[in-house]
Amino acid sequence: MGESIIVTVEDSSPSVTILAGGIGAERQVSLDSGRCLADALEMDYRVNLIDLQDTSLPSELSPEDTVVISVIHGTFGEDGKLQDLLDEKGFSYAGSAAATSRLCMDKNAAKKCVGGNGVRVSPDLCFNDPHSVDLVRVNEELGSDLILKPTDQGSSVALYVISGKEELCTALSDIEEGNWMLERRIFGREVTVGILNGVAMGIVEVIPQGGVYDYKRKYSQGSTEYRFPAVFDLEIEEEIKKLANRAYLSCDCRDFARIDFMVCEDGNPYFLEINTLPGLTTTSLLPKSASCAGYDFHSLAKKLIEPAITRFEQSKLATVIL
Repeated sequence: MGESIIVTVEDSSPSVTILAGGIGAERQVSLDSGRCLADALEMDYRVNLIDLQDTSLPSELSPEDTVVISVIHGTFGEDGKLQDLLDEKGFSYAGSAAATSRLCMDKNAAKKCVGGNGVRVSPDLCFNDPHSVDLVRVNEELGSDLILKPTDQGSSVALYVISGKEELCTALSDIEEGNWMLERRIFGREVTVGILNGVAMGIVEVIPQGGVYDYKRKYSQGSTEYRFPAVFDLEIEEEIKKLANRAYLSCDCRDFARIDFMVCEDGNPYFLEINTLPGLTTTSLLPKSASCAGYDFHSLAKKLIEPAITRFEQSKLATVIL
């Protein structure tokens, strides 16, 4: 089930339960986020940090006296299954609801949703069987510079950067049947924007060594440079934030999210993906974005949990009225 660490503070407000770990490939990143978040919140709340090691909730958790914030990435944590379980048990929790979590975890569905609401997206082809990919069609519709990635994983897990037919064939022979997307590679400046309660915060520019922000460069110290706030002409900055807000609203996100873009040389931002449960270590991208808006990690942590506490209090009030 999971091990818990309880920090007691004299407070009449609900305790805060942080769910971390999980069963996916990003388990260690999630545990790191959980500890950082617990350290920040324990100054103001009774905190229960749980290392969730399967797909069930600890039996001792009760929606009557705690709110939940999850930092479990990928499988079970971000795909709506955990949110469905929390809804079924009656918990008030921070972050997007189950339907939005499912939508945003599916990179293909999220791109269609966001692209259908006026945000630029790169053309793509999705497939399950790598042996079924039509190489001629790929070249005609997408070109020779490509990105290959699973549609249902985060943290750039299993990301391939491809240039030419030979590299494409090698990548296709390397993967197994699953949910995959080939998309035209957009060249430019990679940026991300944190959204907090519907408001875009600072723009963070991501400059990885080698030009590709893959799993290794995300989590290897010194392999990526970050500039925040990123320097753009005011018109481009406003466009990035406008499109980030539009993507957030298009997917019906709640409380917080992080939106990634590639900004071309002509200043046009192209949507990459939306993260409903972004990393929350002190060096993660969402805290960097928040720092541009004047939030240190402690104040950001409080802002993340406040909407869940409000929903908890409203549910209690509604029960009393009934």
